[in-house]
Amino acid sequence: MHTIEDHAKALESGQVRARDLVESSLARIADPAGEGSRAFIRVHAEAARAMADAMDILRRAGRAPSRYAGIPISLKDLVDVAGETTTAGSHALSHAPPATADAPVVRRLLDAGFLPVGRTNMTEFAFSGLGINPHYGTPKSPWDRAVGRIPGGSSSGTAVSVADGMVVAGLGTDTGGSCRIPAAFCGVTGYKPTARRIPITGVVPLATSLDSIGPLANSVACCAIMDAIMAGDAPALPQPTPLAGLRLALPENFFLDGMDATVASVFDRALSRLSAAGAHIIRMRLPVVDEITQANAKGGFAAAEAYAWHRALLAARGKEYDPRIRPRIERGAQQTAADYVDLLTARARIIATANAATRDYDALLMPTTPVIPPRIADLDDEREYGRVNLLVLRNCAVGNFLDRCAISLPCHASGEAPVGLMLMGETMGDAKLFAIAAAVEAALA
Repeated sequence: MHTIEDHAKALESGQVRARDLVESSLARIADPAGEGSRAFIRVHAEAARAMADAMDILRRAGRAPSRYAGIPISLKDLVDVAGETTTAGSHALSHAPPATADAPVVRRLLDAGFLPVGRTNMTEFAFSGLGINPHYGTPKSPWDRAVGRIPGGSSSGTAVSVADGMVVAGLGTDTGGSCRIPAAFCGVTGYKPTARRIPITGVVPLATSLDSIGPLANSVACCAIMDAIMAGDAPALPQPTPLAGLRLALPENFFLDGMDATVASVFDRALSRLSAAGAHIIRMRLPVVDEITQANAKGGFAAAEAYAWHRALLAARGKEYDPRIRPRIERGAQQTAADYVDLLTARARIIATANAATRDYDALLMPTTPVIPPRIADLDDEREYGRVNLLVLRNCAVGNFLDRCAISLPCHASGEAPVGLMLMGETMGDAKLFAIAAAVEAALA
């Protein structure tokens, strides 16, 4: 069973019980040869077993809360779960009081009967796209594991938990690529919704102007199901839009800079397959995205808004922060109110210009990241850490700045280094993007 739909059908037919799924999930997490001890910060083994037994009883009585009741998932350690302390991958919050209520996204998943088996590891406070965590360890990408490659961040543990079959899907967050980068580096699918569709209440913020909550899973349909439930909508499988005649814009400036040979080759092969399926891939220039770098020159929304949230905690427990994360947050102290107002003005102008430039296309198309997962050992150097972090965030962060939806799909062949293909839709164009992504996924299979 590979997808949420596979699990749902098996549960409905009686082929498998929720308890069986949970036991399999827990066994994979506990496997000493696997990455479970680094992918998860906390495992809810007994609670998951009890919930699974309850779902099995409800299903036998015809009272399961949804057809997905009993399916194990993972939760990024950024969302509130009632009665637990949310640590956001940091030691600095270890003494914080437990949450008094579930985050709305958690409550909606629970109400549908999904079973959280644990809280997944992440970049501390979500402030990096690499997935390295000195406090809880760094889970490795499934590819080239003997060498040790970064999983991508900040939703590192969620991506690895899905890629290694510990769960079929998991919850992540995305402020500049934190669902899509780890999805690309771990060979799974990651979705960033239009931010306003899903409430961020009860989630430790990075930058509230950019934060969004999305799923990581094994398919477009899995992501669509999770996304709908978290948005409070009725889940439905996306119906693929015929690729023939679709206009997919490929911006040649900015997004294709600095591609390594592997990404360039795999991405070109994917473009050929889409063209063969009838999609019109239109190479164009999108000069306005180059203005985003200048708009963010003083740290952007992430530094300013993170510092506003963290300044009291930094004063009290700053020594417990990851030394690579703390200075990135503290950079926000250098921004003035005028700088922030200028940033808001620039963002509105850039969004309007980008919308006008792309309105005649069905979606934008680009590599999720321009490089394959770097080796963990190569990022011990602070300068290299900073360079690679900016590089892997670059393409994805555009979608957050433009307030759009975007999805990363694996486009490599089995045994190859993982490469993600990203589709970016319009603001509130999530349903259309899922339909296009389902068609692209089929063409690349």
